[in-house]
Amino acid sequence: MTQNSALSALKARVAAVNDVLNATSVLTWDSRTMMPAGGAETRGYQIATLTRIARDLLLARETEAALDAAERDVADLPEDSAEYRMVAQTRQAFTHHSRVPASLIEERASLRTVAQAAWIAARTKSDFSLFAPHLEKTVALARAYADCIGFKDHPYDAMVSIYEPGETAASLRSLFGVLRTGMQPILDIARSRPSPRSDFLFRDFPEEQQRAFGLKMAETLGYDLTRGRLDTTVHPFEVSFTRNDVRITTRYNRHYLPASMFGTAHETGHGLYEQGVDPAYTRTTLTTDLIGLYAVGGTSFGAHESQSRLWENHVARSPTFWQLHFPDLQRHFPDQLGDVTADEFYRAVTRVEPGFIRVEADELTYDFHIMLRTELECALMDGSLAVKDLPAAWNAAIKRDLGLDVPNDAKGVLQDVHWSTGYIGSFPTYTVGNVMAAQMMETLRRDDPSLEHAIEAGQYAGLADALRSRIWQHGRRFRRDELLVRETGRGLDPAPYLAYLRGKYAA
Repeated sequence: MTQNSALSALKARVAAVNDVLNATSVLTWDSRTMMPAGGAETRGYQIATLTRIARDLLLARETEAALDAAERDVADLPEDSAEYRMVAQTRQAFTHHSRVPASLIEERASLRTVAQAAWIAARTKSDFSLFAPHLEKTVALARAYADCIGFKDHPYDAMVSIYEPGETAASLRSLFGVLRTGMQPILDIARSRPSPRSDFLFRDFPEEQQRAFGLKMAETLGYDLTRGRLDTTVHPFEVSFTRNDVRITTRYNRHYLPASMFGTAHETGHGLYEQGVDPAYTRTTLTTDLIGLYAVGGTSFGAHESQSRLWENHVARSPTFWQLHFPDLQRHFPDQLGDVTADEFYRAVTRVEPGFIRVEADELTYDFHIMLRTELECALMDGSLAVKDLPAAWNAAIKRDLGLDVPNDAKGVLQDVHWSTGYIGSFPTYTVGNVMAAQMMETLRRDDPSLEHAIEAGQYAGLADALRSRIWQHGRRFRRDELLVRETGRGLDPAPYLAYLRGKYAA
């Protein structure tokens, strides 16, 4: 085959895998937004079957032959070229899945939907025992998966590598140690100050108006509703079926406005990343996580979270954002916010107040939620913590880190969807995202001072264009630290994040 024909043959094989994974994503999206509870078991079988078909397509003799030919033909290309990376990443995934039995892939995929339904029921009733048997299976399958793909020091390393390649239990302990040391004095200063007024956040905010403002906010930030939509779910998420159909979700708490508002801003950041991938990469390896078997364009979960946290915190939690947009929020809720100023609202939504719920946490306490989850996941993976003892361990960690007594399972161990979907190893990526977001924003502000003036004027297109050029368009072409070195001159560095928090909360 010629170079073009060899690469075209491989692209065609990967495109078919991508199509199947997108079909899986549609079923997953439906199961988390609209599917009746009774459909969980059969939906699990459907997703498992499609996941197995995707894996079989990847490992088929035809794919291997096309991969062999493409490797020979791109051997002389630059190693960071799109074509070279497409081939290299396909080989990596081929090797990875060759080590894992199809039955294990299928069993993990099948369990997700059933476990998620059990989690929803358990969360509704605040009863961990309803979910515990499913989590035991999830952990057992994760250990089996780690054994198949291999690890050097800790079984958690194998699972983290799926979501954030390059990180390990040891590297995360080191990063978290730096963050804890740097964040604790900032937190102490912030908590020593008088709490701002926040009673108005808990008034009655009808869902219809929350949705209307959320949609408008997403569009203001640049989310393209001709290629996306906003739906309601139990736990917010974003999912893309190629860059041309990128969907976000949120949840509404009628008596706590920030939940949906910042949840929508967060998922908008994810959506912007997926909508901003180079169109030429559609249905290729560079928009397909062939190892995790997800149709996703972001290079790692941490890189993806960097974009959601950037838009949620650096933009939507800034004082200038609310000076500009609070009048519109008041128009949506004239009775509820008529006696509130923009400054009061900003101070309320950025107040430091340790709480039970991660997705509603302030910026300073948020990472403590992530660090304790990572600690517990490591213990579950190495067997030092049994699933049955997880609620007690969770409650003790919350007491240690945030000084709170967890009142029930719904506000504690059952609050996150991740374990029900098998995402063991993904929690650290939220903090990685926070660190990466601050590092990127520091660089953007340094390289183009006019960008800050545009943001302060409510002109967000310049920021979106800069992120599209530096991050989004590349899809999965560059590894996380490659992107950081290209754009900031160094790998992951917590210093800008600590400086950002210090300036915002301890100045």
